[in-house]
Amino acid sequence: MPERPPLVATAHERGIATLTLDSPPTSGGGTRNNRNALSARLVGELAQALADCAKDESVRAVVLTHTGSTFSAGADLKAPPNPYTFVGLLRQIVTLPKPVVARVTGHVRAGGIGLLGACDIAAGATGADFAFTEVRIGVAPAVISLPLLPRMDPRAAERYYLTGERFDAAEAARTGLLTLAADDVDAALAPVLDGLRRASPQGLAASKELLAARVLEAFDRDAEDLVQRSASLFASAEAREGMTAFLERRDPAWVW
Repeated sequence: MPERPPLVATAHERGIATLTLDSPPTSGGGTRNNRNALSARLVGELAQALADCAKDESVRAVVLTHTGSTFSAGADLKAPPNPYTFVGLLRQIVTLPKPVVARVTGHVRAGGIGLLGACDIAAGATGADFAFTEVRIGVAPAVISLPLLPRMDPRAAERYYLTGERFDAAEAARTGLLTLAADDVDAALAPVLDGLRRASPQGLAASKELLAARVLEAFDRDAEDLVQRSASLFASAEAREGMTAFLERRDPAWVW
């Protein structure tokens, strides 16, 4: 049986490790990329790649990016990760002793926004867009709230959690979801990466620990409750209808 290509590609350049989400379809046929949905396999590979970066003394910082037009479409409804495993991945990003920088040039949905929230710095191209789509399939952005709510503007979170509306990179930066938005995201990130290369490993780790303290309080306090809440919602009849409607590309029964 031929070896499956990795879902997370790794490259290194001058102290920066770039991890690229590159997920194929979960079942036969189709194109190469399935919008980088968060499957159990992708989450596992990303966790391993991050662990490798943490141990590699030549890595000063990590850039998390993507192939295709979508950073991540959120949970893979056909092969979702265990919610505790996904919480572990988010916490791993927050506690990694090296900065993690998200680079986004496309669409970001649901659980994919959780990855952004866990990153220390997040940069988006002006063409990127974002949406908390959970509410439209009968669930809620429960687990991803752990890194997001301590960092996002509360009024913005209320609006976009409840409506599922799409919003652009400029709005994402205004709300605290992104650190910066730019037409040329790589040019905008150049001084950021240069600054990280010039910083000492000890200084980066200690500074990140200070910055992450408030986010980790949310993990310690709320993770178990939010995992259980998420599991209950996904097991409900309303969520089953929402997910079925999504996969069948139709409106769910509650849409007027």
